[in-house]
Amino acid sequence: MSTIEDIAAKHGFSADAGRSAYASLQSGGFSQAQFSHPELGGMGQWMSGGMMMIGDMFNEGLKWRVGALLSELSQHREPQPAAAPAGNNWGFTQSANWWPDELGSPSSSGSQNDMAYAFFPNSGKLLVKLSGDVFSFDTGNLSIYGVQQQQGGGIASVVLNTSNGPMGLLGLNRA
Repeated sequence: MSTIEDIAAKHGFSADAGRSAYASLQSGGFSQAQFSHPELGGMGQWMSGGMMMIGDMFNEGLKWRVGALLSELSQHREPQPAAAPAGNNWGFTQSANWWPDELGSPSSSGSQNDMAYAFFPNSGKLLVKLSGDVFSFDTGNLSIYGVQQQQGGGIASVVLNTSNGPMGLLGLNRA
């Protein structure tokens, strides 16, 4: 198995840039990353669905190299140290995630400003965290490809990209 440093070198980046990119991917659940590193074109964003932006926006060669690096790193998992048991955590075990561990890994997740989401198609649930409050929605057989927040804030401003086209979050039943 390749290390983060090996993968970074393969794409022409330093070990530091590789570790920075990997840390950004960890924060984004390995499906997205927001990063800031000089070798990666400054500030940028990447999503596994193909969206890629870097601060050095006219450097297409660098953009493709950064995208290839993040795509490969998103498939790489370094062993993580076990978390120490916490006190009363109301059904949430100690982890880096804000959703309950019993839901497993989401097929997609992300965050922007004070809103975060995680979609769990196996259990038909979409969790939305807005200003620290977590809301659960029943998605049934609906496929969700992304979540966005329109200006104005609040739960009514959340729009889903679904297999049936865009729809407001309030079109789902609370679970």
